[in-house]
Amino acid sequence: MVDVDPAMKQFLLHLDEKMLIGFKFIIRDIDETHVFITSEAVATLMQRIDALMESLSPDVAEKS
Repeated sequence: MVDVDPAMKQFLLHLDEKMLIGFKFIIRDIDETHVFITSEAVATLMQRIDALMESLSPDVAEKS
């Protein structure tokens, strides 16, 4: 189970619906901030989220 804010949950639902990581990974949509996902998707999702966060604030990534 993953606990996320509503905006991140919408991002996950979008990735799942469009199969943007190559397969559907959400097992169950629990509520506004929780979803069950397949364990196989965790590493790929973390990479996608890291890339998203970096694209939203590139200056922070450059300073690290």
